[in-house]
Amino acid sequence: MQRRTMHAPHRRSATGFTLLEMLVVLLIVGLLTAVVALAPSRNRRSDLAEEAQRLATLLESAGDEAQVRSSEIAWEPGGGGYRFYLRDDGGKWRPLQDEPFQGRHWGTDVTAVSIRYSGSGKSLSRIVFGEESIAPQVTITLSSGTAHLNVVSTGIGNFVVR
Repeated sequence: MQRRTMHAPHRRSATGFTLLEMLVVLLIVGLLTAVVALAPSRNRRSDLAEEAQRLATLLESAGDEAQVRSSEIAWEPGGGGYRFYLRDDGGKWRPLQDEPFQGRHWGTDVTAVSIRYSGSGKSLSRIVFGEESIAPQVTITLSSGTAHLNVVSTGIGNFVVR
């Protein structure tokens, strides 16, 4: 009599992912997407506010520097940034190379800059700081898209952001 041996059915090796593995992967991808989507992003207005505050501080420093040097210093926007100038003994304006008055590019996307005397519509191309701290009040308007901020002089050498 022949004896038949029974073989256990062969298990096929699994190819692909199990349902549990797929769910874990989807959960991880969902969490990463949520973290990226909810991560705080900088907005245009806060970047513009930081740039306006930096400018206000530099303008105050330029006024102080003009008094110390007993010479006029000018601030002028242009070319995607701004530059400070010093009037030499011959009356010519030359770019200031001293730190922090070297030419700078805007730290954010500033799309427009206007300078005018506060309380009037007269436009200016530059601000000049003299040997005295008392000067006419000026307003510098920085724009970035729909955001606008004013850097306003107080007339006694200080600048504030509004």
